Amino acid sequence: MKIMKKMFALLICTGVFYGANAQRFAYVDSQYILNKIPEYKTAQDALNQQSVQWQKEIEAKYSEIDQLYKSYKADEVLLTQDMKDKRQSEIEQKEQAVKELQKQRFGVNGDLFKKRQELVKPIQDKVYDAVQQLAEKDNLAVIFDKASDLTMLYTNPKFDKSDEILKEMGYSGSEKDKENKKKK
Repeated sequence: MKIMKKMFALLICTGVFYGANAQRFAYVDSQYILNKIPEYKTAQDALNQQSVQWQKEIEAKYSEIDQLYKSYKADEVLLTQDMKDKRQSEIEQKEQAVKELQKQRFGVNGDLFKKRQELVKPIQDKVYDAVQQLAEKDNLAVIFDKASDLTMLYTNPKFDKSDEILKEMGYSGSEKDKENKKKK
């Protein structure tokens, strides 16, 4: 009975070891891939332009509030307490409105986030689909993203599948191919 248990344990260990060795890994650089896609660059430019426009709008409102505050300070000695309170309240309301606008534009689920979802998410989904197809085609167990927060201390260029993802999506990505061939 003991021999059977030992043989069974040995068989399981061998199977686990063989299964672990059979796993295939690769990595991609999603930032490199996205930067090679013209639609992504166009979307990023549109987001940047919109962001700059909204930032200017907010800065203009803060400038207006600053002018109101300077005017209030200049007139403060001439104002009655009721007039002071009214102007302070007006400044505070405007400040609150600008903070709300800033939150609406740049907050967690703000307009910029929604615009990014609208413009960039479909492109990222295409990249993800291409990665998934490559993983299935090449029988890869895991594909890491070199551009993410995952720390990769060493990457062998022969496992970089970024250009294959670009080719899968119909884009050219020969820069890394050339770099990899030079290193070999």
